[in-house]
Amino acid sequence: MGLAALLGGERDLLGPTADRPPPTETVPIEFLRPSPLQPRRIFDEEDLEALARSLREKGVLQPLLVRPAPAGAPGYEIVAGERRWRAAQRAGLHELPVVVRELDDRAVLELALVENLQRADLGPLEEARAYRRLIDEFGHDQEAISELVGKSRSHVANTLRLLALPEPVAALLEAGRITAGHARALLAADDPAALAAEVVRRDLSVRETEALVRSRARPHTEPRGGRRRDPNLVAFEERISARLGLPVAIQPSAKGGRVSIRYSSLDQLEALLRRLVPD
Repeated sequence: MGLAALLGGERDLLGPTADRPPPTETVPIEFLRPSPLQPRRIFDEEDLEALARSLREKGVLQPLLVRPAPAGAPGYEIVAGERRWRAAQRAGLHELPVVVRELDDRAVLELALVENLQRADLGPLEEARAYRRLIDEFGHDQEAISELVGKSRSHVANTLRLLALPEPVAALLEAGRITAGHARALLAADDPAALAAEVVRRDLSVRETEALVRSRARPHTEPRGGRRRDPNLVAFEERISARLGLPVAIQPSAKGGRVSIRYSSLDQLEALLRRLVPD
């Protein structure tokens, strides 16, 4: 599916096709500008330099997807391909091939999110936030997202869980001090921030982090009568948590029960309220 599905069933407009190549035109590079709706904010310098070298040697093999600049401004706004545009400037190219489409802001944002996700162009938290936007703003469920970006549903669900990280742990993940595997292990900790600092200090692997979380877990009281938790309730917790991107606990009682949702920042709380009480 991917970008072709979002563009009305056409085959991938960002790459050549055997039976129907996309209509392209060549425009001066100064006629192009990045979109303010682009979800990616950080571009790796080494990656851009490597791509610039490739463009000098082989040229631009895939056209950029653009739309006419809004509000009658001259030139075009880049919908997909900003990374290639940045690298082309470094490579000293003067013109770029483009595919021009008339797209509204909603379509631009959706396409930009999916293109970045398909190209593994985002960090773990950027990826998680992109999935959340596809759910909140475009109504996609996890199955639809997995088809759009070519990744498993479990990968999408596990990535969304990263949005429940407390701020200090999220900062370490964004800085590359820990991996997404470390972060997911720390989600099960009673004090993720404290353990994250220890993981960084001791340079622990993901497996070592998982063992550390287990060893530091506070004993939880067994339900009355010593019975194990209902596996159906555990499954419900996991499903709701994956949907909301926040830790969820279900506590049954004789006359019903209680559902608890844990958040670690006001931003997470505001995002939860938008999902539960839409405008």
